[in-house]
Amino acid sequence: MAMEKILVPLDGSDLAEAALETAIDILRERPTTTLLLVRAAESQSGRASELDAMTNKARAVREAESYLNGVAAGLRECGITGVRTAVWYGAAAPTIVEVAATEKVDLIIMTSHGRGGAGRLIFGSVAESVLHGTRIPILVVRDVTAPVQPLLGASEPSATQRENVPTARP
Repeated sequence: MAMEKILVPLDGSDLAEAALETAIDILRERPTTTLLLVRAAESQSGRASELDAMTNKARAVREAESYLNGVAAGLRECGITGVRTAVWYGAAAPTIVEVAATEKVDLIIMTSHGRGGAGRLIFGSVAESVLHGTRIPILVVRDVTAPVQPLLGASEPSATQRENVPTARP
């Protein structure tokens, strides 16, 4: 599979940045591939006046640009040179889908809390929404603290699943 461009959406959290490790591994094997870091910026303007809403929007975009520029600089210091950044204003999932289509990316690498059931209903799932909104391949990196659940039809986690469960260290 030819891979010219990888999109990694970031929201400023350590969880989202965990996708960078996987992206770096791929980029080291394919140094001509471009890494596109994207952040969906939104402001919480509520019932603000139109002027305040525009000011909040501009502030959210500036903060997102500053954050992405810092991440990109860190990657360049590690030898990852083909890095681009983009800030789009809007909700995360539709923004990721739109950027991926517009930029014609070959792969989206993103993280997920790994919640299921009620946790997903309460908190929503950006990864799941993106999955349903595009045909572009998505590599989902689960949160290492997410619980490992039994496979469908299994009564308990398999040996492999038990081995991959992180342990608390004193």
